[in-house]
Amino acid sequence: MTQTYRPVDIMTCAISNMLKDGETVFHGVSSHLPMVAMSLAKQMHAPDLVHLNIPGGVNPGSIRHASYSSAGADLLDSGEAYFPLEEVFDLSMRGRLDVAFLGGIQFDINGNVNASVIGDYHRPKLRLPGGAGSAVLIPTAKKAIIWRTKHDVRTFVEQVDFVTTRGNLWKIVTPLCVFEFKNGKLHLDTIHPTSSLQEVMDNTGFELLYDEIKYTAEPTKEELIMLKKIDPFDYRGIEF
Repeated sequence: MTQTYRPVDIMTCAISNMLKDGETVFHGVSSHLPMVAMSLAKQMHAPDLVHLNIPGGVNPGSIRHASYSSAGADLLDSGEAYFPLEEVFDLSMRGRLDVAFLGGIQFDINGNVNASVIGDYHRPKLRLPGGAGSAVLIPTAKKAIIWRTKHDVRTFVEQVDFVTTRGNLWKIVTPLCVFEFKNGKLHLDTIHPTSSLQEVMDNTGFELLYDEIKYTAEPTKEELIMLKKIDPFDYRGIEF
């Protein structure tokens, strides 16, 4: 059968299917892929999912014209209500935020996340944006999902150069696979149908832990049709 989807479509659908109806979910800046996944979930199986974002727009009516940052006023203007960012942190610390989408540059098998520097902290090769809200949200949200559009040995390393935050991760979704954090270690959860175990091994800088070989579900025809409808400008692929 002719392949009609891309790794980014697998990632978006996989993330969408991780979200449950009725959950309260937050995404931040430069988060187009999870933003689209949240919208897809609301359309397909989770109509009562609560979409929170940095501008404060609760359940924006459309993301078809979302700004390049995924944090523009359009998400607020079309929202059902206003819930400011400071309240999102409070919500999370009170144990009421179900899912938070966060990013990072380096990850290791122990669940450490680096979003601060590459190299020595005091004389870095590259200084990164820093933890922003992740240092609060990863420890306090019920489930933290990280997405990363690059999967190579410089990203998934034996030991991160700097620990921006750690622990309480749930899933990491990449163009090759999905990792799950359990028992204090990252485990290979599923391999995307566009990849292979060997490819994941070759592009991961630590030993892969897994109980069995499982594959990520292929996007359904209905999901692909809905993606074209809600994301006609392919915001989900902007990071690739």
